[in-house]
Amino acid sequence: MSMHGEVRGTGPVAAIPLHEQPLGRAHYRLVALVGMGLFFDLYELFLAGTITGVLKQQLHLSTYELSGILASAFVGQFLGALVLGRLSDVYGRRRMYMVNIAVYAGFTLLGAFSPNVWFLMVTRFLAGLGIGAEMTLSDTYLSEMMPAKVRGRMIAIAYTIGFLAVPAVGFLARWLVPLHPFGVTGWRWLFVLGGLGAALVVVARRQMPESEQWLAHREQRPQRVPFAEILRRPFRGRTTLFSVVMILQVFGYYGFGTLAVLVLQSKGFTVVNSLSYLAVTYLGYPLGSLLAVPLMERVERKYLVMGSAALMAVFGLVFGVASSVPLILLSGGLFTMASNVFSNAIHTYLPESFPASVRGTASGATYAMSKLSTAVQPFLLLPLLNRHGSGPVFAVITVALLVMVALIGVWGPISGRKPLE
Repeated sequence: MSMHGEVRGTGPVAAIPLHEQPLGRAHYRLVALVGMGLFFDLYELFLAGTITGVLKQQLHLSTYELSGILASAFVGQFLGALVLGRLSDVYGRRRMYMVNIAVYAGFTLLGAFSPNVWFLMVTRFLAGLGIGAEMTLSDTYLSEMMPAKVRGRMIAIAYTIGFLAVPAVGFLARWLVPLHPFGVTGWRWLFVLGGLGAALVVVARRQMPESEQWLAHREQRPQRVPFAEILRRPFRGRTTLFSVVMILQVFGYYGFGTLAVLVLQSKGFTVVNSLSYLAVTYLGYPLGSLLAVPLMERVERKYLVMGSAALMAVFGLVFGVASSVPLILLSGGLFTMASNVFSNAIHTYLPESFPASVRGTASGATYAMSKLSTAVQPFLLLPLLNRHGSGPVFAVITVALLVMVALIGVWGPISGRKPLE
């Protein structure tokens, strides 16, 4: 199916925007292309956290150097989400889509050849600058291209494809880290695979159409929308709410991904065993995303976000205090499953809460706050883990998630799963 369908009748053939067509091959093709990009975004997000223990040992890093490596990528992602999300409202979703994945591919590949920790930090920052807008661009693009009745389900399918990257990172790390293929340290091959895979996505995305809703908005209102508009009425309250929500949610979502290996090591497990257990718990990410597919169109987004976040708080606290392997695997797997029901719900809920005129800007700016929060997080949670163990770390994570649930419960809008403005 092409970008536009046809209306057959006695009159002339009329073009129908893709988001008004019945669900068909063209929609699934776009979902697959978006999912491929999300795969490498999530590969990037969980790569650093997965190999933290290895980097600390092989590069002889201090706690603050390790925090710097973790933070550098997220600072880049903060700026990328903020800037490219804004530019997508000005220059189009498709163009920024191509830019962000190409920048990520180049600098991730370059990072594989890092001669020292500072070079690694710089390439991590620049790779993050590229990939930082991938999720917010995906949310905005699919929200505008999919039929309203299946919008949430199609976004969940794209994220399910993407979240296959998380167990892939876990099992690849478990396999490659102990090895030195062709005399090259195993962790460097993880960067090579990420960079080359993302480069293939750049090629595959060349035929993606531009968002028809963005094109229509540009024709109706061609002047550029200032960034400050989302800080004025009627958007100010909603922008503030989602900014705070994004700051708090990363304590649970990315807190687990970036700290889980170190938490297991603090419990006395070896690096290799920690990677093995983590790889198993990572299976919960695609399973949770798959579980979200039927839920997205049956449960109001607001309540799905709240319920899944509350489950994250419970399972995360159990993981933090667990000492037996079965309980660690069970609680970790349940945590990752709940976190991806949450992730799919929030990534649909956020763009639905803003109109097309500021959707990219608002989604990018509020989502960018999660990257800034994640950049600061290692400097807060790693010292706490080193001094007091994993229990207090997950207590902080639990409080952050419960506060977020309360804020959404009081001020979060009802999406109604209706056609976008």
